[in-house]
Amino acid sequence: MSKAAELAKMGEVLTNGQIGGRRNIIINGAMQVAQRATSATFNSSTGDYQTVDRFRFAGNRDQYVATLSQASDSPSGFANSFKVATTTQETSLDADNQLNIQHRLEGQDLQQLKKGTSDAEKLTLSFYVKSSIATTFTVNLVDGDNTRTIASTYTVNVADTWELKTITFAGDTTGTLDNDNARSLDLKFWLDGGTTYTSGTLATSWASSNDANKISATTGFMTTANSTWQITGIQLEVGSTATPFEHRSFGEEFSLCSRYYEVAEAYGNSYHYNDQASSSDREDITATYKVEKRATPTLTVTNQSTGSLSNLSNTTKKATYRRTGSFGSTAAYSVVSEAEL
Repeated sequence: MSKAAELAKMGEVLTNGQIGGRRNIIINGAMQVAQRATSATFNSSTGDYQTVDRFRFAGNRDQYVATLSQASDSPSGFANSFKVATTTQETSLDADNQLNIQHRLEGQDLQQLKKGTSDAEKLTLSFYVKSSIATTFTVNLVDGDNTRTIASTYTVNVADTWELKTITFAGDTTGTLDNDNARSLDLKFWLDGGTTYTSGTLATSWASSNDANKISATTGFMTTANSTWQITGIQLEVGSTATPFEHRSFGEEFSLCSRYYEVAEAYGNSYHYNDQASSSDREDITATYKVEKRATPTLTVTNQSTGSLSNLSNTTKKATYRRTGSFGSTAAYSVVSEAEL
């Protein structure tokens, strides 16, 4: 790049506010946090958050099974990656078969995109990828508030080699994003898909969402034995320039993830009839979250011992339970709170 071009790029970065402050819109882009598990099996036809925080693995499959993991194999400067390792491939790819990894974003965190205005900002995506299959994959942005999408492709040039990819998406002058805590924009990395998703023309400009226009072509990932795909260093930022990855401390990343998922320890206060264990024993248990949740969470209590447990209250800040029965001593509990998008 010539000196003049370098200066022009620097000016664009400054104009778009990409120096200073938080640049990366993605949470846990370096795959540091995995509160649920470091390894899990995907064998459903729906989708869920199973391993690395904030990254949801989804698909529609018949025979396909994969191991999802927070892997230590990663490019220089990173400690972890999100790995998909096929253990059972599809016999053949049906029209509606597909696999994708999603990162879902709240509308109130995206107002700087100026979407739906004449000043709508471009977005630049950068990431490191490694795949056992050297082919062309698709990535897209999906605006759920206005049912719109834009897509692009990237090519894995050499199998089993970490490669840095950069994609710039145009700004969208149609459809504003809601300024609230609900799901507004998805970033989706497609691993494969049948003709339901490949039979149209890839939407490389913002357009109304249509299944047929989501993927450029079938990749063979789902029908190839022992296929693997890994990703890390995901950064999505305003502007047309990819800046160096914004490394955040583990503590900061963990706190950001905990807005959506947290395991809180709770301890009870026992009240005994006549100061001894009896059928009238009662224990109130409060789990106060370290990070306020995005919305009122769904709750799961683990480590419960004897007695009957009932929920007294559930808010974005804490949950309170009551245990009754004959148990005679206090106990520790784990309250899993989930407020994912």
